[in-house]
Amino acid sequence: VESWEEVEKLQKEDREKEMKEINMKVNLAKEAGVTLTLLEPTDGAATGGIDGGTSESRVDFGRTKSSSWFGPEEGLELDLPETKGGDGNVVREDGPRVVNGQITSREQLMGISVGSAGGWSLEVFPGDFVVHRKYGIGRYDKTVLNPKTKLTPEEKEAAEERRKEIINEQMKDGKQLEEIQRVVEAFGSAADKDPISNPLATLLEIAYSDAVVHVPIERAYRLSRYRAGDAAVKPRLSRVKGEAWAKAKRKVEANTVQMAEDVLALYATRETLNRAPFDPSAEGMVKVFSKSFPFEPTPDQKKCFEDVENDMVWRSRPMDRLICGDVGFGKTEVALRALFRAVANGRQAALLAPTGVLAAQHFKQVVRRMGEETEHKFRIALLRGGMGKNTKKGRELRASIAAGEVDIIVGTHALLSNGMKFNDLGLLCIDEEQRFGVNQKERLKLICNCVDVLTLSATPIPRTLQMSLSGIRDTSTIRSPPPMRKPTISYVQEYEESLIKSAVEKELARDGQCYYVVPRISQLQDANDLLLRIFPGLRVIQAHGRMSRGAAEDNVAAFAEGGHDVLLATTVIENGVDIPRVNTIIIQNAQAFGMSTLYQLRGRVGRSDLQAYAYFFHKNDAITEQSAQRLQAMADLHELGSGFDVANRDLEIRGAGSLLGTEQSGMAAKVGFDLYMRMLKKSIRQLRGLDLPVVPRSNVILPGGEGSIEWDAASDEAIASYLIPDSYIEDAKERSKQEGVARLAESTARLVEITNEWKDKYGGIPSELQNNLKSLHLNSCLRQLGIDIVGLDESTGDCILRSPGLRPRHWAMICSQLPRGAPPKGLDVVFPARFTFSTGDVEITGGKKVDLDEFISPNYADDDEEWDALDEEEVEAMKEISSASTIKNMQDVEIQNYPRFVVKKLGTSVDEGSR
Repeated sequence: VESWEEVEKLQKEDREKEMKEINMKVNLAKEAGVTLTLLEPTDGAATGGIDGGTSESRVDFGRTKSSSWFGPEEGLELDLPETKGGDGNVVREDGPRVVNGQITSREQLMGISVGSAGGWSLEVFPGDFVVHRKYGIGRYDKTVLNPKTKLTPEEKEAAEERRKEIINEQMKDGKQLEEIQRVVEAFGSAADKDPISNPLATLLEIAYSDAVVHVPIERAYRLSRYRAGDAAVKPRLSRVKGEAWAKAKRKVEANTVQMAEDVLALYATRETLNRAPFDPSAEGMVKVFSKSFPFEPTPDQKKCFEDVENDMVWRSRPMDRLICGDVGFGKTEVALRALFRAVANGRQAALLAPTGVLAAQHFKQVVRRMGEETEHKFRIALLRGGMGKNTKKGRELRASIAAGEVDIIVGTHALLSNGMKFNDLGLLCIDEEQRFGVNQKERLKLICNCVDVLTLSATPIPRTLQMSLSGIRDTSTIRSPPPMRKPTISYVQEYEESLIKSAVEKELARDGQCYYVVPRISQLQDANDLLLRIFPGLRVIQAHGRMSRGAAEDNVAAFAEGGHDVLLATTVIENGVDIPRVNTIIIQNAQAFGMSTLYQLRGRVGRSDLQAYAYFFHKNDAITEQSAQRLQAMADLHELGSGFDVANRDLEIRGAGSLLGTEQSGMAAKVGFDLYMRMLKKSIRQLRGLDLPVVPRSNVILPGGEGSIEWDAASDEAIASYLIPDSYIEDAKERSKQEGVARLAESTARLVEITNEWKDKYGGIPSELQNNLKSLHLNSCLRQLGIDIVGLDESTGDCILRSPGLRPRHWAMICSQLPRGAPPKGLDVVFPARFTFSTGDVEITGGKKVDLDEFISPNYADDDEEWDALDEEEVEAMKEISSASTIKNMQDVEIQNYPRFVVKKLGTSVDEGSR
């Protein structure tokens, strides 16, 4: 190619052909039930290395000025002529790519995002390493259109009919026998362009060390991106032939079985811990407090509120829940309601923050919402650095806390000091837990024994995230952004003064303010001099960790009042600074920060409806492979709610590390982290046996709009069936304790034991309590069977018992333990088609022995899609379970979509209006 004119001419000729092929790939994927989106190539894509390294093919930190990641459409006046890469290849933003003198179509450099309604998804670019469960570690190269190798009976019949039509058309046109013979011989080959005679399929081309494998796009769920955490070492491509990959998988599988046993031992230990649950009668006070929240909660926030309430009120084991949500997405409100619930129940609560700035902000917010100036009149105290046990203030405050004269303590690491004594601590909230070190976490374990713990984090550390993914730790995620919030536009660029000037000018022109962050205190003065040299008269104020006590917080407050243009700071502003007027942040030497810190810093801006900008400036000579990957992640993960994805990418870069004290990152490296976690989950499920999810609460809805067993429609008030009459147990504290024990009894047998204990200690059971015990027995049975809603289908008179987590394998296991191995007579079970291996809903009639194997996957082989759907199904099922308590009418439930028990015609045997 001699000139750009020739390039553009050739490109124009090929563009239509390329777009037609892209559309065909997308449409064929859609027909297969898969969504396919082609992703724009990153700037580094044209210069990717042959070995397929992800950092070479997706990150190019050695750009010249003109190939900056700042685009002119983003508002910076930069010239972007053609650019030559380090190897002489020509890269032009608005034109074709020319590599080694040859035109490379943009499609060949485009990544793909593949997903299905079932929940699985995959995003890869050419050159990325992937793991196929059957073939091992390979390199994704491109998508291709090839003839289908396996046709359905309908497709075969259609192809035969079409070929007959083609032959007849050829004969009508008077073609010679030799010509017709050539057409017949071409049927089914690449020369056969007829879409019916020779149906095409979209395939992913994966390169291995000894072969190329084409994976049908509808089977892309068998692929995952290779993630192992050792960025410096590229994996070796597997061999398709031979037993090497199968042997590696067997070795990893043996490791996951041992790990699963350890995980289940931890499960068992956790379930043995008990504490008195919080009183549900105090939820009315929590409801009143929630009205002081000035915003409408997002759907994910509402889910978190329910999860935390279920943990604190409806479970006897202490809560240990992680709330993962983007900065500014409302995690703090979840913590505030939990703190209020603890104090409303007469317990002490503590809120732990990693920095003084964040602790001060939390203190102000807690005082404003529930302090002594409000109707709640809670006593709030702030314990921070400088208030040690040897100071007068420190001693007095510690004495007040120990005496129970403080309801909520907000503090920094001082809360973890050895001399700290609480008075009936009921809840500890930990904000930004990734900021605490090993020693602090060991101290937390001592403090938190049998205490409810709520952890907040935008980007959990790899070990915490891994525990959440494996199910060791309960996790709730807030992904839905507040209304009107816009994603922050992120730029990653080599450090240059002219770009700093452009960024600050742009923000000041709209009467805004900026953050300017450096990694070290020693660099603050140079940055200050730079800003004043570029902008004489610029109002700059500083904040860092070595200022006199309270000075950093005071400076941040002064900046928030609008008296300064730029806040020049270290990472002291990483957490707790929320100033809506600031919508530009400049981070100098960005390569020196960890991914969590970079993400948190970016979260300081974008707190209003204005467009926010984050500039990550780096030094090329200081870039390492891991820092390059971190900065690439900042460029890639810019959408609202990306915190969990950032944590996942951090896990990918840094490694899985140690879980439960045993090193398994080496095993993860053999098969990739995603496949390792999948195998671990599978081992846990197989060892756990009957893994039917137990529900925390059940909702029995009465017919005719009468309400439910727990809620009276006429008065719109809760009916507390767990209450014990005051005259039966006179001591209020003991009565509350016994109510909690009965309310959360794990079985009817346990309820009988409790009742007998009451008879021995307090005498005969009064009639009012006997009626309440009937409801408690019913709820105990329902919870153990995973039944969250019971109601009447008034059109048929059938009683419906919804069990979202029930699967055919569960019912098969339960029936095998029953007399004659048959389901109970009169109790039918219905499974929607998507939970069985049949084309329609399956109804299993009670009293008849049924071979349930025909509805269950014949085996749980590693390639079966059953295991992929399982995780997503369980996540969705638990979402439904947690929200069942809010349902007041059976018409609000699309019951046909859920597994359910059915008792036929029960409604005809119950008098109308009778409870």
